[in-house]
Amino acid sequence: MKILKTPIKDLLIIKNKKFDDNRGYFRELLIEKKIKKNFCFNVVSVSKKNVIRGLHFQIRKPQGKFISVIKGKIIDVAVDLRKKSKTFGKHFKIILSDKNCTSIFIPEGFAHGFGGLDNENIIVYSCTNYRYQKGERGLLWNDKDLKINWGIKKPILSTKDKINLTFSEYQNI
Repeated sequence: MKILKTPIKDLLIIKNKKFDDNRGYFRELLIEKKIKKNFCFNVVSVSKKNVIRGLHFQIRKPQGKFISVIKGKIIDVAVDLRKKSKTFGKHFKIILSDKNCTSIFIPEGFAHGFGGLDNENIIVYSCTNYRYQKGERGLLWNDKDLKINWGIKKPILSTKDKINLTFSEYQNI
């Protein structure tokens, strides 16, 4: 496992080890002691091509997230919502896939979303806190101030994600 820093403080890229043979492969996803975080809540998300989920964040009981793709390919996006950060309002995006064996650690205080690029995308989230539905919020995926190029022409969105906050509205909560 190789840990790489990004231009945004505390946001990490993880290059995982993968061991291939004639039976298939074995891949290491997460080694907590290397990330120096405890992950108590694990979930799986399955999404079709062109599905965009997010940008989600928690205003109470925030979660750090370790994101890995075990099948498919996604564009993964993190937006820094830490108001005292030098990179507040900036985003980072990366392609994660089962082929590149790359994961990302997104610390507490970020909005997170992804877009499905393959026909079937299976994503594993390991979170530092349990889900607290009352504290969940979202930013619009196509917010004009964030200027995120998802590379998806006709996104498939949930009803909830279509009415998320603008970044401007977020700054006033």
